[in-house]
This record gives sequence, structure tokens and C-alpha cells, in this order.
Amino acid sequence: MAGPTPPRAILFDCDGVLADSEALAALVVAEDLSARFWPVAPEECRDVFLGRAVPDMVQVVEQRFGRVPDTWPAEIAARLTERMGREVVAVPGALAALRRLRAAGLPLACASNSSRAELAAKLGRLGIRDLFEGRVFSFEDVERPKPYPDLYLAAAAACDAAPEECVVVEDSLPGIRAARAAGCRVLALVWELPEALLRAQGAEPFRHMDELPALLGVA
Repeated sequence: MAGPTPPRAILFDCDGVLADSEALAALVVAEDLSARFWPVAPEECRDVFLGRAVPDMVQVVEQRFGRVPDTWPAEIAARLTERMGREVVAVPGALAALRRLRAAGLPLACASNSSRAELAAKLGRLGIRDLFEGRVFSFEDVERPKPYPDLYLAAAAACDAAPEECVVVEDSLPGIRAARAAGCRVLALVWELPEALLRAQGAEPFRHMDELPALLGVA
């Protein structure tokens, strides 16, 4: 029986899909907020901020914890970038899957709600930036971050593919919603969220990045 036909292009989120960065990001934010006399656990930050761009975090922070300085987005972005560049590691199986797909000749892109600097730090530390051949997009490269479709529309266009010809690999609700709004098929790595919720958002859950090539029709 024939397997699935490979898509025209594969569009990757970064955090929780390529970089095992979400626990580290939550720790950095929790340390920052706690130092401002708003004690908060990393686990709460992970639940609240998963998949959000820094500008979108400000309103949530102020609703839950209190007023932050106007400089806070730049300050927390710089802290995240520095820590990611030193400490982030890959999601298990992600690098091998990524290289296998690239070897099969499939165009790859990365579309993340991270800042340009933070995204570059993560991809650089993991040694995979070149695999995307310049098709790397942060929230700073589009008008609106996830959950709006702008990032995945830009990534598909950079791959010279229509969105419906692309598969997005995601793990967060904002990312899944962005990809579905763009018209892409979505494979969702089961990480923080239950399978039932991922399916309800229109994604197809899978359990390990080692499974990805076969799911995409790459032998």
C-alpha cells in the first residue's frame, strides 16, 4: 500500500518542535517576574505564555502580576536570547528528522513567534540554520504574530508553495491556529497539550519527531 505523498514544503515552528526551549523560556520569565516582587513558578509561566510572542505577553503579565516598565519587552527578549544561545538543546529526534527531510530535497522553512535575535540564537546553537536556506521568519518579519496566519503564509511563499500544499509542524495552540488559518495541514507534536485538544483544533497529533519523515511520505 502506498504511503502518503510528500508535501511541496514543510514549515516548522521552533520552540517545542526543534528546540526544547519552552521550559528554559518559562524559567527565564519566572526569574524575571519573581525578581520584580511577583513570585511565580516556571510551570505557571509555561502554561500562560506557551507559544506567545513577547509583545503579546505584556498584557497578560500586567493583568496577572502588575505593571512592567516600557523597556520590559526588550529586556526579557535579550535575556531569552542570551540563555537560549548558551543552554538550549534539541527536541529528541528533531535534528535527525530535519536532516532526513532536507536530504530528500524538500524545501524547509522555520516560522516562530520568537524575536529574530532569539530565533537566530536557537538555530545557531543547534547548528541547523543553514538547512532552511534563508527561509527563517520571526514575528518581527510579519505584520501579526501567531495565532494570525501571517508567519505561515510568508513561509509558504518563500518555499514557492501554496499554503494548502504545505505541512506545518507545531506544538502550541497559537501555532496550530495560525497554520490552520493559513490553510495548511498541521502535524502536532504531543508535548504540553492533550491529543484530544490538538485534534479539536484541526491538527494531527504524533508522539515523537522520529515519526515525522514517514508521516510526510519520506522513506
